[in-house]
Amino acid sequence: MSRATSPSELRSWDASLTALAADLMQAGLDGVEVLVEYQLPLSSKRVDVVLAGEHPRRGTPSYVVIELKQWTQASLYEGEPELVIQPSYGPRPVLHPVAQVRGYVEYLMDFLGILHGTSDVLTGVAYLHNATDSRVAPLRDYPEDDYSRFFTGEDRGDFLEFLRSRLSPVNAPIHADRLLRSSVAPSKQLLAVAAEELRTREQFVLLDEQRVAFNLVLHEVEKAQHGDHKSVVVITGGPGSGKSVIALSLMGELGRRGVRVVHATGSRSFTHTLRKIAGHRAPRTRALFRYFNQFMDADRNGLDVLIADEAHRIRDTSVDRYTRAALRTNPRRQVDELIDAARVPVFLLDQNQVVRPGEMGTVEDIEKHAREKGLDVHQIDLNAQYRSGGSAEYVEWVERLLELVPGGPVPWEGDERFEVRTASSPSTMEQALAEKLTAQQNARIAAGYCWTWSDPRPDGSLVPDVRIGDWSRPWNLKGDRSVGGAPPASLWASDERGFGQVGCVYTAQGFEYEWNGVLLGPDLVWRRGRWVAVRSANRDPDFRSTKRVSDTEFDLLVRNVYKVLLTRGLRGVYLHSTDSETQQFLERLVN
Repeated sequence: MSRATSPSELRSWDASLTALAADLMQAGLDGVEVLVEYQLPLSSKRVDVVLAGEHPRRGTPSYVVIELKQWTQASLYEGEPELVIQPSYGPRPVLHPVAQVRGYVEYLMDFLGILHGTSDVLTGVAYLHNATDSRVAPLRDYPEDDYSRFFTGEDRGDFLEFLRSRLSPVNAPIHADRLLRSSVAPSKQLLAVAAEELRTREQFVLLDEQRVAFNLVLHEVEKAQHGDHKSVVVITGGPGSGKSVIALSLMGELGRRGVRVVHATGSRSFTHTLRKIAGHRAPRTRALFRYFNQFMDADRNGLDVLIADEAHRIRDTSVDRYTRAALRTNPRRQVDELIDAARVPVFLLDQNQVVRPGEMGTVEDIEKHAREKGLDVHQIDLNAQYRSGGSAEYVEWVERLLELVPGGPVPWEGDERFEVRTASSPSTMEQALAEKLTAQQNARIAAGYCWTWSDPRPDGSLVPDVRIGDWSRPWNLKGDRSVGGAPPASLWASDERGFGQVGCVYTAQGFEYEWNGVLLGPDLVWRRGRWVAVRSANRDPDFRSTKRVSDTEFDLLVRNVYKVLLTRGLRGVYLHSTDSETQQFLERLVN
């Protein structure tokens, strides 16, 4: 698995797999195929065990997903039927094992081609082989169904009888191989659910070039369906030009047509938020929103459409510390993996939002790799502006301010659609934004990565790492769990509790809020008529190595970071620099 294994995980395998092996022997099922640590397609999640065999009565393939637990006791978390407290996990709740295994079964039914349209071929079991009924009694009330059953060690006889009713060793290797070699794509049922969810969740209106891009993709999909045709569509646009609106509109329309479509990004925060939007009432649809590094072993053209949103975040390769050993040798470029995964790969990007070393998503790079494969490339540029109050003047002002386009900084002349102000201090900025919150307008403060970033204290309180004078606030959380009243990192920009922490580019990118406070740190200062990037003042771990990021690259990346931060607001922005000379420069331009 190309990663270190903890002693607790080794003990878990040793105990649970030994127990299951003994059960299979006693049930007379030692001839079924056992898939251990089975990886869900297009996911990093792994299932403990999948048993493969033939149904003893029907003679059809039969598979049983098993989630193995060594638990000896468990209780419900504050009466919540789907949340469980188990001593080995401490005070934090975990998912009920029946809900966990049901989710795995539904996911496989949705994404494995050999299971599409089948019934009673796949089922799941949560097996607490060390538990007695009395010590896990509260868990018994959770409803079971055809996809999920619950057994304890005390139910061992019933568990063995259940396995015998579902499996025989006849043709087991053949059925296991069919599962392992199955095509991977969303089912028509899942697409229909997603289409309905998007239709009822949001009403998107596409204008001008947005509509052109939308229709062009549909046109290329029709060509691919009516012939052996493959092409690439690239949609470019600045912040707020509607790229993600196009992406979600396409997801809805293609889902209604039964087209096999998946959405992918390189951003955890962005993907989590889109899953929340698109899976508000139908959580199953969240599985259609993936990450760029989950297509390393995807079937070539296994999808009809792959929508690569925020494609400026494409990296050189998808290899990381979790990558399987078999995929580490001679890895392909990530852009090639995405192009190969679908008949019509669609890339939506803004080249001026490349903010991390190793991000490779440019129009030139995508076109180069597509042309090498002999593919047509269609590009649409979205020149309209929908963020920053629709103020194209402000976006141009920011690009000139940061010298990302020719012309140099100019005074802000004003625009009735968008407010630009400086704040004399962080506390002044926070007070102004707090007044916006009181008026029911959402607001956030974000900053350059110029301060250390601590984990929460043992008591759950957050460390106020961002210190400017006598003002201090904590960064947004790093992880996917709410702590101390703060939302998880992926929801900082959209959860009303996010105002109490300072966001960074990685949690702000891809989002917008009505009022935007930006703290320019000491990593970018104005000196003698030009910007100076101060590498030593930056605390981003990705920027530390001069071998990985040259000084020239750092200079461009840090200005791109501030462009992203400065263009999150819908109504207005407040600016403050920790450097007095830079603050005076900003005040001259704005006031």
